[in-house]
Amino acid sequence: MYKSNLLTKGFIDEKISSEINIIEEIKTLCIEKNAVIMAHYYQPNEIQDIAHFIGDSLALAQQAQKTNSDIIVVCGVHFMGETAKILCPNKKVLVPDLNAGCSLADSCPVDKFEEFIKQYPDYTVISYVNTTAAVKALTDVCVTSTNAKKIVAQFPQEAKLIFGPDRNLGDYINSTTGKNMLLWDGACHVHEQFSLEKIVELKKHYPNALLLAHPECKKPVLLLADFIGSTQALLNFATQSDTTQFIIATESGIIHEMCKKNPSKEFIPAPPLDSTCACNECNFMRLNTLEKLYNCLKFELPEILIEEGLRKKAEKSILRMLEMS
Repeated sequence: MYKSNLLTKGFIDEKISSEINIIEEIKTLCIEKNAVIMAHYYQPNEIQDIAHFIGDSLALAQQAQKTNSDIIVVCGVHFMGETAKILCPNKKVLVPDLNAGCSLADSCPVDKFEEFIKQYPDYTVISYVNTTAAVKALTDVCVTSTNAKKIVAQFPQEAKLIFGPDRNLGDYINSTTGKNMLLWDGACHVHEQFSLEKIVELKKHYPNALLLAHPECKKPVLLLADFIGSTQALLNFATQSDTTQFIIATESGIIHEMCKKNPSKEFIPAPPLDSTCACNECNFMRLNTLEKLYNCLKFELPEILIEEGLRKKAEKSILRMLEMS
Protein backbone atom coordinates (compact mmCIF):
# COMPACT_ATOMS: atom_id res chain seq x y z
CA MET A 1 0.00 0.00 0.00
CA TYR A 2 1.16 3.53 -0.65
CA LYS A 3 0.42 7.10 0.33
CA SER A 4 -1.61 8.40 -2.60
CA ASN A 5 -2.23 12.10 -1.91
CA LEU A 6 -0.69 14.25 -4.66
CA LEU A 7 -0.13 11.13 -6.75
CA THR A 8 -2.11 11.06 -9.96
CA LYS A 9 0.27 9.24 -12.28
CA GLY A 10 2.30 7.12 -9.87
CA PHE A 11 4.72 10.02 -9.37
CA ILE A 12 4.58 13.69 -8.38
CA ASP A 13 4.02 15.60 -11.60
CA GLU A 14 4.92 19.03 -10.22
CA LYS A 15 6.28 21.51 -12.75
CA ILE A 16 9.86 22.51 -11.93
CA SER A 17 11.11 26.01 -12.67
CA SER A 18 13.74 26.18 -15.40
CA GLU A 19 15.72 28.50 -13.11
CA ILE A 20 16.36 25.70 -10.63
CA ASN A 21 19.66 23.86 -10.72
CA ILE A 22 18.00 20.52 -10.18
CA ILE A 23 21.16 18.58 -9.33
CA GLU A 24 22.20 21.09 -6.66
CA GLU A 25 18.64 21.17 -5.29
CA ILE A 26 18.58 17.39 -4.98
CA LYS A 27 21.88 17.48 -3.09
CA THR A 28 20.53 20.20 -0.78
CA LEU A 29 17.32 18.30 -0.07
CA CYS A 30 19.32 15.19 0.80
CA ILE A 31 21.33 17.16 3.37
CA GLU A 32 18.29 18.93 4.84
CA LYS A 33 16.27 15.71 5.15
CA ASN A 34 19.12 13.30 5.98
CA ALA A 35 18.23 11.31 2.87
CA VAL A 36 20.32 8.84 0.93
CA ILE A 37 19.87 8.04 -2.76
CA MET A 38 20.49 4.42 -3.71
CA ALA A 39 20.54 3.59 -7.41
CA HIS A 40 20.76 0.37 -9.36
CA TYR A 41 23.36 0.00 -12.12
CA TYR A 42 20.53 -0.05 -14.69
CA GLN A 43 19.41 3.48 -13.89
CA PRO A 44 19.90 6.40 -16.32
CA ASN A 45 23.45 7.77 -16.21
CA GLU A 46 22.51 11.08 -14.57
CA ILE A 47 20.83 9.28 -11.67
CA GLN A 48 23.79 6.97 -11.18
CA ASP A 49 26.05 10.04 -11.06
CA ILE A 50 24.05 11.79 -8.34
CA ALA A 51 23.41 8.73 -6.17
CA HIS A 52 25.21 8.28 -2.87
CA PHE A 53 25.43 4.56 -3.51
CA ILE A 54 25.06 2.43 -6.64
CA GLY A 55 25.00 -1.33 -6.81
CA ASP A 56 23.14 -4.47 -7.78
CA SER A 57 20.15 -5.89 -5.87
CA LEU A 58 22.23 -7.60 -3.19
CA ALA A 59 24.41 -4.56 -2.57
CA LEU A 60 21.37 -2.27 -2.33
CA ALA A 61 19.77 -4.57 0.25
CA GLN A 62 22.98 -4.74 2.27
CA GLN A 63 23.43 -0.98 2.12
CA ALA A 64 19.84 -0.35 3.21
CA GLN A 65 20.54 -2.36 6.36
CA LYS A 66 23.57 -0.23 7.20
CA THR A 67 22.40 3.30 6.46
CA ASN A 68 21.86 5.87 9.22
CA SER A 69 19.74 8.10 6.99
CA ASP A 70 16.15 8.92 7.89
CA ILE A 71 14.97 8.67 4.28
CA ILE A 72 16.01 6.11 1.67
CA VAL A 73 15.25 6.98 -1.95
CA VAL A 74 15.48 3.85 -4.06
CA CYS A 75 16.11 4.60 -7.72
CA GLY A 76 15.45 1.28 -9.34
CA VAL A 77 12.26 -0.70 -9.73
CA HIS A 78 9.36 -1.32 -7.39
CA PHE A 79 10.51 -4.53 -5.69
CA MET A 80 13.79 -2.84 -4.70
CA GLY A 81 11.85 -0.19 -2.79
CA GLU A 82 9.86 -2.92 -1.08
CA THR A 83 13.04 -4.77 -0.13
CA ALA A 84 14.46 -1.63 1.47
CA LYS A 85 11.24 -1.09 3.44
CA ILE A 86 11.15 -4.72 4.55
CA LEU A 87 14.66 -4.36 5.97
CA CYS A 88 14.17 -0.80 7.30
CA PRO A 89 10.62 -0.57 8.69
CA ASN A 90 11.40 2.52 10.78
CA LYS A 91 12.80 4.53 7.88
CA LYS A 92 10.85 6.38 5.21
CA VAL A 93 11.42 4.65 1.87
CA LEU A 94 10.63 6.58 -1.30
CA VAL A 95 10.68 5.71 -4.99
CA PRO A 96 10.57 8.34 -7.76
CA ASP A 97 7.91 6.48 -9.81
CA LEU A 98 5.59 3.70 -8.63
CA ASN A 99 5.13 2.65 -12.26
CA ALA A 100 8.72 1.37 -12.36
CA GLY A 101 7.77 -2.28 -12.11
CA CYS A 102 9.60 -5.44 -13.11
CA SER A 103 8.59 -7.90 -15.81
CA LEU A 104 10.20 -10.73 -13.84
CA ALA A 105 8.26 -9.92 -10.67
CA ASP A 106 5.10 -9.55 -12.78
CA SER A 107 5.67 -13.03 -14.23
CA CYS A 108 5.11 -14.50 -10.75
CA PRO A 109 1.65 -13.48 -9.44
CA VAL A 110 1.38 -14.38 -5.76
CA ASP A 111 -1.88 -16.32 -6.12
CA LYS A 112 -0.54 -18.50 -8.93
CA PHE A 113 2.79 -19.03 -7.17
CA GLU A 114 1.00 -20.03 -3.97
CA GLU A 115 -1.07 -22.59 -5.88
CA PHE A 116 2.12 -23.98 -7.40
CA ILE A 117 4.06 -24.41 -4.16
CA LYS A 118 1.06 -25.98 -2.39
CA GLN A 119 1.42 -28.88 -4.80
CA TYR A 120 4.85 -29.57 -3.27
CA PRO A 121 4.40 -29.15 0.50
CA ASP A 122 7.73 -30.78 1.42
CA TYR A 123 9.82 -28.52 -0.85
CA THR A 124 11.97 -25.58 0.23
CA VAL A 125 11.02 -22.43 -1.69
CA ILE A 126 13.88 -20.32 -3.07
CA SER A 127 12.85 -17.07 -4.72
CA TYR A 128 14.86 -14.58 -6.71
CA VAL A 129 14.82 -11.17 -5.02
CA ASN A 130 13.09 -9.82 -8.16
CA THR A 131 9.68 -10.59 -6.63
CA THR A 132 6.96 -8.79 -4.72
CA ALA A 133 6.84 -8.67 -0.93
CA ALA A 134 3.86 -11.05 -1.07
CA VAL A 135 5.91 -13.68 -2.93
CA LYS A 136 8.83 -13.19 -0.55
CA ALA A 137 6.40 -13.92 2.30
CA LEU A 138 5.81 -17.39 0.78
CA THR A 139 9.56 -17.96 0.39
CA ASP A 140 12.03 -19.76 2.66
CA VAL A 141 15.11 -17.97 1.34
CA CYS A 142 15.64 -15.27 -1.27
CA VAL A 143 18.62 -15.11 -3.60
CA THR A 144 20.14 -12.64 -6.03
CA SER A 145 22.14 -13.44 -9.14
CA THR A 146 25.24 -12.68 -7.05
CA ASN A 147 24.61 -15.26 -4.34
CA ALA A 148 22.17 -17.76 -5.92
CA LYS A 149 24.77 -20.41 -6.70
CA LYS A 150 26.39 -20.10 -3.27
CA ILE A 151 23.08 -20.38 -1.42
CA VAL A 152 21.65 -23.25 -3.49
CA ALA A 153 24.91 -25.17 -3.10
CA GLN A 154 24.48 -25.10 0.69
CA PHE A 155 21.43 -27.36 0.46
CA PRO A 156 21.98 -31.15 0.39
CA GLN A 157 22.23 -32.58 -3.11
CA GLU A 158 19.01 -34.55 -2.63
CA ALA A 159 17.09 -31.54 -1.21
CA LYS A 160 13.69 -30.87 -2.73
CA LEU A 161 13.79 -27.28 -3.97
CA ILE A 162 11.50 -24.92 -5.84
CA PHE A 163 13.13 -21.98 -7.61
CA GLY A 164 11.22 -18.98 -8.89
CA PRO A 165 10.57 -16.96 -10.82
CA ASP A 166 13.43 -16.82 -13.37
CA ARG A 167 13.64 -20.05 -15.35
CA ASN A 168 16.91 -19.03 -17.05
CA LEU A 169 18.72 -18.31 -13.80
CA GLY A 170 17.23 -21.45 -12.24
CA ASP A 171 18.35 -23.59 -15.16
CA TYR A 172 21.84 -22.10 -14.97
CA ILE A 173 22.06 -22.79 -11.22
CA ASN A 174 20.86 -26.36 -11.76
CA SER A 175 23.54 -26.90 -14.39
CA THR A 176 26.34 -25.53 -12.21
CA THR A 177 25.34 -27.19 -8.93
CA GLY A 178 23.97 -30.51 -10.17
CA LYS A 179 20.67 -29.76 -8.43
CA ASN A 180 17.28 -30.56 -9.93
CA MET A 181 15.19 -27.65 -8.66
CA LEU A 182 11.62 -27.29 -9.86
CA LEU A 183 11.50 -24.05 -11.85
CA TRP A 184 8.74 -21.47 -12.04
CA ASP A 185 8.20 -20.37 -15.64
CA GLY A 186 9.11 -16.68 -15.42
CA ALA A 187 11.69 -14.49 -17.16
CA CYS A 188 13.08 -10.95 -17.50
CA HIS A 189 11.94 -9.27 -20.72
CA VAL A 190 15.33 -7.55 -21.13
CA HIS A 191 17.50 -10.65 -20.83
CA GLU A 192 15.10 -12.75 -22.91
CA GLN A 193 15.46 -10.41 -25.89
CA PHE A 194 19.14 -10.73 -26.67
CA SER A 195 19.71 -11.93 -30.21
CA LEU A 196 22.14 -14.84 -30.44
CA GLU A 197 22.59 -14.25 -34.18
CA LYS A 198 23.48 -10.58 -33.71
CA ILE A 199 25.88 -11.42 -30.89
CA VAL A 200 27.62 -13.90 -33.19
CA GLU A 201 27.93 -11.15 -35.80
CA LEU A 202 29.35 -8.78 -33.19
CA LYS A 203 31.93 -11.39 -32.24
CA LYS A 204 33.05 -11.43 -35.89
CA HIS A 205 33.48 -7.63 -35.88
CA TYR A 206 35.25 -7.72 -32.52
CA PRO A 207 37.19 -11.01 -32.55
CA ASN A 208 39.19 -10.09 -29.46
CA ALA A 209 36.19 -9.04 -27.39
CA LEU A 210 34.97 -11.19 -24.50
CA LEU A 211 31.24 -11.80 -24.15
CA LEU A 212 30.06 -11.13 -20.59
CA ALA A 213 26.52 -12.38 -19.89
CA HIS A 214 24.05 -12.20 -17.01
CA PRO A 215 22.63 -15.60 -15.96
CA GLU A 216 19.10 -14.36 -16.70
CA CYS A 217 19.97 -14.67 -20.40
CA LYS A 218 18.75 -17.65 -22.40
CA LYS A 219 20.93 -20.76 -22.46
CA PRO A 220 22.29 -20.32 -26.04
CA VAL A 221 23.69 -16.91 -25.09
CA LEU A 222 25.20 -18.32 -21.90
CA LEU A 223 26.85 -21.15 -23.85
CA LEU A 224 28.56 -18.56 -26.04
CA ALA A 225 29.64 -16.37 -23.11
CA ASP A 226 33.24 -16.08 -21.94
CA PHE A 227 32.07 -15.13 -18.46
CA ILE A 228 28.68 -15.44 -16.71
CA GLY A 229 27.85 -13.46 -13.60
CA SER A 230 25.68 -10.96 -11.79
CA THR A 231 25.76 -7.29 -12.70
CA GLN A 232 28.38 -6.67 -10.03
CA ALA A 233 30.39 -9.71 -11.10
CA LEU A 234 30.42 -8.54 -14.73
CA LEU A 235 31.70 -5.13 -13.61
CA ASN A 236 34.40 -6.72 -11.46
CA PHE A 237 35.49 -9.08 -14.21
CA ALA A 238 35.78 -6.30 -16.79
CA THR A 239 37.76 -4.17 -14.37
CA GLN A 240 40.21 -6.92 -13.43
CA SER A 241 40.65 -8.37 -16.93
CA ASP A 242 43.58 -7.49 -19.19
CA THR A 243 41.22 -7.63 -22.18
CA THR A 244 40.28 -4.22 -23.60
CA GLN A 245 37.06 -5.04 -25.50
CA PHE A 246 33.87 -6.55 -24.09
CA ILE A 247 30.40 -7.36 -25.41
CA ILE A 248 27.92 -6.88 -22.56
CA ALA A 249 24.79 -9.06 -22.46
CA THR A 250 22.79 -7.41 -19.71
CA GLU A 251 20.88 -4.15 -19.34
CA SER A 252 23.07 -1.51 -20.92
CA GLY A 253 22.96 0.86 -17.93
CA ILE A 254 25.89 -1.01 -16.37
CA ILE A 255 28.14 0.18 -19.21
CA HIS A 256 28.16 3.68 -17.70
CA GLU A 257 29.93 2.43 -14.57
CA MET A 258 32.13 0.08 -16.59
CA CYS A 259 33.39 3.03 -18.65
CA LYS A 260 33.94 5.17 -15.55
CA LYS A 261 36.07 2.48 -13.93
CA ASN A 262 37.81 1.50 -17.18
CA PRO A 263 38.16 4.58 -19.42
CA SER A 264 40.70 2.90 -21.69
CA LYS A 265 38.49 -0.13 -22.43
CA GLU A 266 35.65 -0.51 -24.94
CA PHE A 267 32.23 -1.86 -24.00
CA ILE A 268 29.76 -2.90 -26.70
CA PRO A 269 26.14 -3.53 -25.72
CA ALA A 270 24.75 -6.85 -26.96
CA PRO A 271 21.82 -6.12 -29.28
CA PRO A 272 18.23 -7.28 -28.77
CA LEU A 273 16.06 -8.95 -31.37
CA ASP A 274 14.58 -5.57 -32.32
CA SER A 275 16.81 -4.46 -35.19
CA THR A 276 15.98 -0.76 -34.64
CA CYS A 277 17.92 -0.63 -31.36
CA ALA A 278 21.62 -1.23 -30.80
CA CYS A 279 21.33 -1.77 -27.03
CA ASN A 280 18.93 -3.40 -24.61
CA GLU A 281 17.32 -1.14 -22.01
CA CYS A 282 14.69 -1.81 -19.33
CA ASN A 283 11.79 0.52 -19.96
CA PHE A 284 10.81 0.30 -16.28
CA MET A 285 14.26 1.32 -15.03
CA ARG A 286 14.23 4.29 -17.42
CA LEU A 287 11.00 5.71 -15.95
CA ASN A 288 13.01 7.34 -13.17
CA THR A 289 14.28 10.83 -14.02
CA LEU A 290 16.04 13.68 -12.21
CA GLU A 291 12.77 15.64 -12.20
CA LYS A 292 10.88 12.81 -10.53
CA LEU A 293 13.72 12.33 -8.07
CA TYR A 294 13.61 16.03 -7.15
CA ASN A 295 9.84 16.01 -6.58
CA CYS A 296 10.10 12.74 -4.70
CA LEU A 297 12.52 14.30 -2.21
CA LYS A 298 10.63 17.60 -2.03
CA PHE A 299 7.22 16.08 -1.26
CA GLU A 300 8.51 12.81 0.28
CA LEU A 301 6.26 10.84 -2.06
CA PRO A 302 5.63 8.21 -3.37
CA GLU A 303 6.32 6.33 -0.14
CA ILE A 304 6.51 2.56 0.16
CA LEU A 305 4.36 1.22 3.00
CA ILE A 306 3.96 -2.48 3.78
CA GLU A 307 1.50 -4.02 6.24
CA GLU A 308 3.52 -5.19 9.24
CA GLY A 309 2.36 -8.82 9.20
CA LEU A 310 3.34 -9.18 5.57
CA ARG A 311 6.61 -7.33 6.14
CA LYS A 312 7.66 -9.70 8.93
CA LYS A 313 6.92 -12.78 6.82
CA ALA A 314 8.86 -11.38 3.86
CA GLU A 315 11.73 -10.26 6.08
CA LYS A 316 12.53 -13.83 7.15
CA SER A 317 13.44 -14.90 3.60
CA ILE A 318 15.65 -11.84 3.04
CA LEU A 319 17.44 -12.14 6.37
CA ARG A 320 18.13 -15.79 5.67
CA MET A 321 19.60 -14.79 2.32
CA LEU A 322 21.89 -12.26 3.96
CA GLU A 323 22.96 -14.84 6.55
CA MET A 324 23.69 -17.49 3.91
CA SER A 325 25.58 -14.99 1.75
